[in-house]
Amino acid sequence: QVQLVESGGGSVQTGGSLRLSCAASRIAISDVCVAWFRQAPGKERENVARISSGGTTFYLESVKGRFTASKDNAENTLYLQMDSLQPEDSAQYYCAADARRYCPGVRVTEYRYWGQGTQVTVSS
Repeated sequence: QVQLVESGGGSVQTGGSLRLSCAASRIAISDVCVAWFRQAPGKERENVARISSGGTTFYLESVKGRFTASKDNAENTLYLQMDSLQPEDSAQYYCAADARRYCPGVRVTEYRYWGQGTQVTVSS
């Protein structure tokens, strides 16, 4: 079965950086849409970034210019470089994938495969 395993979360101060990784197995990320979501306590899970099979990337407005999503097809790994982190970025971060080549959208229900999540905490 498909597995997505996140790593790289942690605690940083405001303005710091973190790089999340998501290693995929039994699915070729070169062929599908992959995405990053986050969920803070008491809030709905929201799409942070998504990358189509062709590499077109979309971002949540509030992270544009600070976060960079990328993928290494040879390593079958998805990344999220997060710079200028703010306390409001604190959340559990999840990688997700769908079987379609194009990205279906921002809704949680549109993504079939999920990782277990990694915690990001930004202190002021």
